[in-house]
Amino acid sequence: MGPFLLTFLYFIIAIVVVIIGLFVFESLTKKYKDWDEIKNGNHAVALSIGGKIIGICIILAFSVYHSVKLSDTLIWGAFGVLLQMIAYLLFEVFTRKFSVEEQLHKGNIAVGIVTFCVSVGLAFVIGASIT
Repeated sequence: MGPFLLTFLYFIIAIVVVIIGLFVFESLTKKYKDWDEIKNGNHAVALSIGGKIIGICIILAFSVYHSVKLSDTLIWGAFGVLLQMIAYLLFEVFTRKFSVEEQLHKGNIAVGIVTFCVSVGLAFVIGASIT
């Protein structure tokens, strides 16, 4: 398979995995709809979603570096989405003083930045573990 075709196929896989990941994350938020909040200018939610997108793509990039087959990248992408989802839920559990979801809905930029950092930071750890 030529490099241009392979790049295009990885590109398609990335789009599919990110869209599925965003759908999964959207289903986790009960108090609001991510894209409605972004449309209305909620920077905190935009940061949170942006971190998830970058986090998923970082995991996919590591997968491309270390995979032999396209299917490996798809599998690692799905696993990365699952781990990012778990991280988000754990972050919500460990912030006992406030609800992350509620603060994002209120537009709390500080919480948006921290959720962005959690997603991106953990993506590097997950990605680095791919062999």
